[in-house]
Amino acid sequence: MDVGTAPKKVKIATATLGGCFGCHMSLLDIDERLLELVQLVEFDRSPITDIKHCGPCDIGLIEGALCNAENVHVLREFRANCKFLVAVGACAINGGLPAQRNRFDVGDILQKVYSDTPDGRSRVPNDPELPLLLDKVYPIHDVVRIDYFIPGCPPSGDALWKFLNDLIGGRTPRLDYPQFHFD
Repeated sequence: MDVGTAPKKVKIATATLGGCFGCHMSLLDIDERLLELVQLVEFDRSPITDIKHCGPCDIGLIEGALCNAENVHVLREFRANCKFLVAVGACAINGGLPAQRNRFDVGDILQKVYSDTPDGRSRVPNDPELPLLLDKVYPIHDVVRIDYFIPGCPPSGDALWKFLNDLIGGRTPRLDYPQFHFD
């Protein structure tokens, strides 16, 4: 095949915000189909590439909730650079497990966690390198427009495979109920 006529690969970026990385593990769970996927896509920012910033991309896959200022920065960078932005998993869609902290005041949590020291002195970290915690955990659609949602905790590798194949193939992604029903 002539290099000049090779089909252009779809560029995908991925990121984990406040979450467990389980949705990325599901992406790896497409197993040998990863070899098919790399024939169709080029990865931008992703743990696969270790690229730190999202450049112009066709598809951005975001897992995790918004827990701190750095999460918000990454999410806005993705929205600015991705044609389609996809919320992947329960944390991205509704805050998931990280949102359980929303019942408590962040200041109270920090005081409790960091003041329970043998000498009783508070040692709440105050380092400019640490991202500022948000007042609560937010789903990503509270901050930017999301084009698609893939539910699950985490969604299955099969669901991610079907979704990506539809979107890459120019079809409206459609995931049927059996792909989310677990016995």
